[in-house]
Amino acid sequence: MVGHVDHGKTTLVSALSGVWTDTHSEELKRGISIRLGYADTTFRKCPTCPEPQCYTVAKKCEHCGEKTEEVRTVSFVDSPGHETLMATMLSGAAIMDGAILVIAANEECPQPQTKEHLMALNIIGIENIVIVQNKIDLVPKEKVIEHYHQIKEFVKGTVAENAPIIPISAQQNINIDVLIDAMNEMIPTPVQKIDKPAHMLIARSFDINKPGTPIDKIAGGVIGGTLTEGSLHSGDDLEIRPGRKVESENAIHWEPIYTNINMIAAGKDKVEEATPGGLLALGTGLDPSITKSDSLTGQVAGAPGTLPPTHDSFTLELKLLERVVGISDDEPIEIGKIKTSEPLMLNVGTATTVGIVTSAREDVAEAKLKRPVCAEPGSMVAISRRVGSRWRLIGVGVIKA
Repeated sequence: MVGHVDHGKTTLVSALSGVWTDTHSEELKRGISIRLGYADTTFRKCPTCPEPQCYTVAKKCEHCGEKTEEVRTVSFVDSPGHETLMATMLSGAAIMDGAILVIAANEECPQPQTKEHLMALNIIGIENIVIVQNKIDLVPKEKVIEHYHQIKEFVKGTVAENAPIIPISAQQNINIDVLIDAMNEMIPTPVQKIDKPAHMLIARSFDINKPGTPIDKIAGGVIGGTLTEGSLHSGDDLEIRPGRKVESENAIHWEPIYTNINMIAAGKDKVEEATPGGLLALGTGLDPSITKSDSLTGQVAGAPGTLPPTHDSFTLELKLLERVVGISDDEPIEIGKIKTSEPLMLNVGTATTVGIVTSAREDVAEAKLKRPVCAEPGSMVAISRRVGSRWRLIGVGVIKA
């Protein structure tokens, strides 16, 4: 779920799954998403009602009362829309098979982060997109139609040019059946690489123990994210890279962390095996202090000895945008060349790091990383530059071998 702040992404996830993904205390206080939120749901179909009216998430059809049949289970990543949280949104983009771009009908299109999020999908290469025109209950029919044409004009020439536009009200549950039908058609279940070694992108990590828990009752740390390939089983050994920072003799290096899996949760269910597709939580034997407060976010977990290399620096083949997105058209800012010594924010998989450019040529740049990342050569890297007081997306790079 991507889109501008307060356009209804979290409400829509709740309408589709029954889960309110803003659980962090600051999120509840301020009414915005700060961290990535997760929710699983099963799309169902009534065997007697006509399409698209037959689609629902309820076990009994709301129209005829017939018992519904399972179609597919999907996981939602609810990305924050606020401009200062672009790096978190890009972390969500790294684990997407498709995207729902939410645009509120009661505000002119495009809003700054609507523009920025679509540009991120464009350069990261997310092609399976459904556009949701939300809050249609708040404006008259003529305004909804006018807003529809604004959306069509906005997406012209982008990866979302041919995406369906579904008018809905997430608050009132209007047209949710039509949206499920569009998602089934536009975001198919991908073919997964189960025969490869397991690689998991870590997007969250937790200490699930409450204060005062007796020592003999303390549970190991939990990591959450998605498998990109392979499979994991309860009892498997696990390696996590880059791992933990070690300081000795005035030098800093990173050591992989080794542990084992003692529990696998997919949605609300505990399972013995995890395969790609959907979001997972792995209970581990790790000291919970290692996993608390998302401290392992951005790392990669998998079968020991099979993970990609850890990079302290890398060379990127660049593809820059023409101008900075996410700010007003009244003050367009051209994106000049990347310069030696400038800092860049780099998003690789679910990892966010700052790289200092050590060498820059026309379409190639070398960067020394403040925090190392684990990534395969050929991985996509989203590049942001400091513009005023904000990091702004300026392009994408590919890690050279």
